[in-house]
Amino acid sequence: MNSSKPIALVTGGAGGMGLATVERLARDGFAVIMIDRDESLAKRETQRLVERGLDVQCRVIDLTDEDAVRGLVRSLPPVQALVNNAGIFDERKFLEVSNADFRRAYEVNLIAVATLTQEVAKTMPDGGRIVNIASRAYLGAKNHPHYVASKAAVVGYTRASAMELAPRGILVNAIAPGLIDTPILRALTPERLAAQLALQPTGKAGRPEDIAQAVSFLVSSQTDFITGQVLFVDGGKSLGGSGA
Repeated sequence: MNSSKPIALVTGGAGGMGLATVERLARDGFAVIMIDRDESLAKRETQRLVERGLDVQCRVIDLTDEDAVRGLVRSLPPVQALVNNAGIFDERKFLEVSNADFRRAYEVNLIAVATLTQEVAKTMPDGGRIVNIASRAYLGAKNHPHYVASKAAVVGYTRASAMELAPRGILVNAIAPGLIDTPILRALTPERLAAQLALQPTGKAGRPEDIAQAVSFLVSSQTDFITGQVLFVDGGKSLGGSGA
């Protein structure tokens, strides 16, 4: 890793939006550390990016292991940009969601984000950048109330963090992706996918690279007057309306 480059840390970085973000930030000039729990995938994707001449390393940890998170951060130089991308999603009918489902969603989607953010913020240089990946679903959605609630909490945590860290010039924002072409989307039945696409004003799903582009904008040193905000990258779905 080139010690002269600013360091970016991307969680859930071995696939989907996280992997696209790792590659984009490396191309932007960061030395990127990919964090993922899937060791074989993380090592394979890291090697692929290194072979393309990009400055990427990987670390394999479970982000719900607080001691492991603290140990990781203490082993690293100060991080200039943190992207909290890792999260979980599953569907449950409203009356079938258990307290355990809520606890698991919050443990991964919120508490792990807070733990890592606090640890990184202790040594992050003034003027650093933090981006949390929320979801358009925080506005409300069917069949996953535990996920919706956890992502709404991410938005609240983003705003609170932005106020706490503003005196140090650290900007904290969230991105709310909509329908993005990831393995989760491709696992839908053709009928379910068609129904989802019908709700999109643009008539299509986004790409992981669309999220990476938004992250790149928010972590750029040229972006210095935006904090505590939620950037929707959802093809206009959050607009509401019938589209007719």
